[in-house]
Amino acid sequence: MTLSIKTDLPARAPRRSRPVRVAEAIKDWVVEQGLMPGDRLPGEADLIDRFQMSKGTIREAMRILQAQGLVETKTGPGGGSFVGEVSRDRAHALLANYFYFQNVTIADIYAVRLSLEPELAASLAGNLSDAQLAELEAIMENYAAPAKDAREERLQHVASLRFHARLSDFGDNALLSFFISFMAQILTDLTVYKRLYATPNHDLWKRGRDHQLELIAALRSGDGGAARRVMASHMEMARDLMEDQEAEVMKRFIAE
Repeated sequence: MTLSIKTDLPARAPRRSRPVRVAEAIKDWVVEQGLMPGDRLPGEADLIDRFQMSKGTIREAMRILQAQGLVETKTGPGGGSFVGEVSRDRAHALLANYFYFQNVTIADIYAVRLSLEPELAASLAGNLSDAQLAELEAIMENYAAPAKDAREERLQHVASLRFHARLSDFGDNALLSFFISFMAQILTDLTVYKRLYATPNHDLWKRGRDHQLELIAALRSGDGGAARRVMASHMEMARDLMEDQEAEVMKRFIAE
């Protein structure tokens, strides 16, 4: 097993620290070798020898990869360093950290959702199994009846976002699925942390649920055009609702 830092690496990333450059070289090597999650990586002594780097540099490089979720370290018999698999939840959390200081608004989020989700719905029309459609309907059982109080309203809204995240899982485009589920996660966090829910509104509950029922009917019948239209209308309604709720939260904050 031979590892080496590419000779053009300093020119490619001259401002990066040595541990970061070593970490990048290890990632490149993992890809080149076709290693998969769970495959063993070279031991520390081997890495020191291959890279001609100090123990401190190698350890820091491995800590960087561990923080990214790309390396897992196990202790005990059979222990060592292994290629890790970054879960979707971890990737969402890391990406959310970037957007934390970017002042992302409800309008920003729904601009993305309106671009992506209607097209996803259209592409899935007629292509979902009975089991997948039943799973979506099962999620809707969490808000089969209107909420009785603000807490239940919040829980129902979170469940409705889970409907969209799960729908995105059924597509063939992993990148599209990731971003749609990421938008749902951001909105879930906003709902919880900013308390973007109010006194239960039965009319809005009915309109939102009817949209999803219409969407499932279009998906089941294979009507891509109807699925696109229903999803777009649903997104527009949800955007307007959340912007109104955000404005109400700001009014309460100013009043306090």
